[in-house]
Amino acid sequence: MKFIHRLGYYLGGFAIGLILLMFFLNGKDASCDYSPNARTVKNISSKPLHYSMNASEFINHNQLDSLTISNLIKFGNVDFSQSNTDLDSCKVYHIDNSYKKQNMELIVKNCDSMATLLDINYTNI
Repeated sequence: MKFIHRLGYYLGGFAIGLILLMFFLNGKDASCDYSPNARTVKNISSKPLHYSMNASEFINHNQLDSLTISNLIKFGNVDFSQSNTDLDSCKVYHIDNSYKKQNMELIVKNCDSMATLLDINYTNI
C-alpha cells in the first residue's frame, strides 16, 4: 500500500474519532485543569465563599458585588510563594488579580467544606 493511501486512511480515522469525541463530550463540563494554579482556583470556586469582617468592610466600601469577587478569584493568579500551603486543615492562598486597572490581592482560606475570604486590598506594584 502506498504512503498516500495509508495517510488517507489515517486521516479518515482520525476525523471520525474527533467527530465521535465531539458527540460524546458535547454538553459535558470537561476541562483540562492540570496546572497547580488552575486546580487551586477551581477548588476554591467550587465551595461556598464566606467573608471575614475586613473583607466585608472593603467590599461594602468599594461597592463590589459577589460576582466580581468570584471572578477575581476564578481568573486570578495564585502566588504560591506567599501562600501558606503547609497547613493540614485549611490552607491560606494569596491570589493576585486586577480590577478596573488597579492591582488587587486576595487572601483566601481554603477548608474542606468552605472557603473564606480573609482580606482583600488594592496593591501598588
